Amino acid sequence: MSGQGTVFVALFSGINVGGNRIVKMAELKSFFEDLGFAGVATYVQSGNVVFRAKKGDTIALAKQLEAAFEKKWGFNSRIMVRDARWFERLVEENPYPEVAGDPTKLHAYVLEREPTAEEAKRLAEKCTGPERFEIKGDVLYLHAPDGLGKSVFANLIGRTLKVPGTARNWRSVLALLDMAGKAGT
Repeated sequence: MSGQGTVFVALFSGINVGGNRIVKMAELKSFFEDLGFAGVATYVQSGNVVFRAKKGDTIALAKQLEAAFEKKWGFNSRIMVRDARWFERLVEENPYPEVAGDPTKLHAYVLEREPTAEEAKRLAEKCTGPERFEIKGDVLYLHAPDGLGKSVFANLIGRTLKVPGTARNWRSVLALLDMAGKAGT
């Protein structure tokens, strides 16, 4: 990166879902700018923000953002922050490249931490439908051939795995990677 700082992506969980906890993206963009971040851009209403920071690591940035967000909006949103290189690896390591062309059937769950072997085993026992998944570090890749909305298994992931995370469809993943790449130039 240039002297402009490192490019990060913030993924919000639990905002603008089902008409609840509404946060306008223009307000979210201003929020990041008011915190001193540069090159701020948002993507779709579910809370995706690409930004540059001169310093900070993903954990410290997430904590800073969560605290400031709760203070401003009055409710908590778990925020996962990852750098642009992490997003590059996410795409490169996709275990289901054959379905990447149908972004409604492929999802990436950004997890707060890598699940333990026991947690992953417990989740695998619940995967009895047409879905398949693979965990690579702090990412769970899910291929849901009937779509996420019809997936019984997708609804079990959070409760069974018990590792906080937030899901994005493959179209969003690719769009965020593209935005992060442009922000770094």
